[in-house]
Amino acid sequence: MTERKRKIVNDPVYGFITIDHPLIFNLLSHPCYQRLRRIHQMALAHLVYPGAMHTRFHHSLGAYHLMSIALQELKSKGVDISPEEEVAAKMAILLHDVGHGPYSHALENGIIEDVSHEAISQWLIEDLNRQMDGALSLTLDIFNGRYHKKFLHQLVSSQLDVDRMDYLNRDSFFTGVAEGTIGYDRILKMLTVHQGELMVEEKGIYSIEKFIVARRLMYWQVYLHKTVLSAENMLVKILQRAKNLAQDGQQLFCSPALSYFLYNTVSKDNFEREPDCLRLFCMLDDYDIMGAIKVWSEHPDKVLSLLCKWLINRELFKVVLTNEPFDNSAVDLLRQQVAQKWQITGSDLDYFVFTDVASLRAYNINDEKINILFKDGTVKDISSIDNALISHTLAIPVKKFYICHPKI
Repeated sequence: MTERKRKIVNDPVYGFITIDHPLIFNLLSHPCYQRLRRIHQMALAHLVYPGAMHTRFHHSLGAYHLMSIALQELKSKGVDISPEEEVAAKMAILLHDVGHGPYSHALENGIIEDVSHEAISQWLIEDLNRQMDGALSLTLDIFNGRYHKKFLHQLVSSQLDVDRMDYLNRDSFFTGVAEGTIGYDRILKMLTVHQGELMVEEKGIYSIEKFIVARRLMYWQVYLHKTVLSAENMLVKILQRAKNLAQDGQQLFCSPALSYFLYNTVSKDNFEREPDCLRLFCMLDDYDIMGAIKVWSEHPDKVLSLLCKWLINRELFKVVLTNEPFDNSAVDLLRQQVAQKWQITGSDLDYFVFTDVASLRAYNINDEKINILFKDGTVKDISSIDNALISHTLAIPVKKFYICHPKI
């Protein structure tokens, strides 16, 4: 009989996390999964919050830990969860972010066309399933919401999933932004299953409200902080410029993996038809991007070198947020000032002066709802409960328009 592998990981947020199943251990050991150690969870947010240096590996392990607690809690309430379903659900949450690339959203907007990280996660899990002789078949069904026990998918992906619980708690911990702290332990204690769906017991209403408020505060204070928006937009512009130069046949320093994505037009078809595409994607991490940017800061192309130099030296664009779209005259004036100061002309100015919109709906009433189960057996969506904070403010989407430009 082979010795059962059991590992404990010391996590700064939750303490000890136990890994005690050989399949899960094999998954964690896979190079495709270990790559998440080399991808920051919060992209360039560390330029604003210096402590935000944790990785997607940390986050996935944390979400796995919360999934383990949630499943244990549901089993203690008499919910039927087999050992196979438990392992499959844990592997589904471990793999929920496996398709993220370096500086994920910048990569999706910069050098990969119309391919989301969710789609890449799907292809990677299918590929891993082939490598592991079908061991992830049930995981795939849960991940895609095809499995008949809907609550297992809801724990992986919904408005009250363990993914959100971990990233709010973890990002709050590493940024030092206390407003993001949630009572995850109480929420997990309040989870229940009713008619096959995940719900929250009535006495957990206030913990859920706090969770939704915390999410809203973290978005405006951290994820959509104007300096974070500035840095991430600069990175998008750098990748777009590099891709344009590469497509024009210019020589650029980059790793083989980054070279593939810069010198080829990569879309959904490439991922589905070319095995090399997925393999090279798995070789990409933050080091490829930042290593290239350091070298590009000396590139003869003025647009590329300026943007790279400014990003690595944290000379970030100024961002102005307003509630109304900017009129063209304000944009034109800034373009003239930038053209004059840095001798940049024509379409190159689009890399330096641009507008966009940031929006957030803290609770989406059109999405899969967070349902509250009352003692008398009635079920209500959190936003429809009398006197609930959510119904009045947090279900309304908030839009902020912004303009980015170098400091003049």
